[in-house]
Amino acid sequence: MDRLWTPWRFEYIRKIDPASTAGACPFCAILAETRDTENLILHRGRGAFVVLNLFPYTVGHLLVVATRHVPRLADLERDEVHEIADLGQRCEAALASEYRPEGFNLGFNIGRAAGAGVAHHIHMHVLPRWPGDANFISVISETRVLPEELPATWGRLKPYFA
Repeated sequence: MDRLWTPWRFEYIRKIDPASTAGACPFCAILAETRDTENLILHRGRGAFVVLNLFPYTVGHLLVVATRHVPRLADLERDEVHEIADLGQRCEAALASEYRPEGFNLGFNIGRAAGAGVAHHIHMHVLPRWPGDANFISVISETRVLPEELPATWGRLKPYFA
């Protein structure tokens, strides 16, 4: 059996206690602050917010995060689920307009076994995709190929959430 290692994520993951309360949650921590630009928050809603992923797989990798600190989709109220879905649509439209990808991956990783880096706070990934994008480099070379820095991505996408 072959094993693929992602050591660059360990420093981030080791800081997260899966049994923790909101006090150790990175999403709750940035939500409690008002520094949206520095924290790369694009939009704050009542039940969810949109933030750039600090460890993106592709340029424009967004997260739609529930405002309440709950681990599962089943723990959300109906209006929270609807807001997450609505924000997913806004993210898709913003990314389509600004970056013109040829496809998208949208989804939830619920629980550590499913690959969730922050397993105790439900969030949806929104990733723009292109044919032949360089995602294979992550597996082969433990490297991400991103054509722009996160603050530049934030600046390009922020007007779509004003």
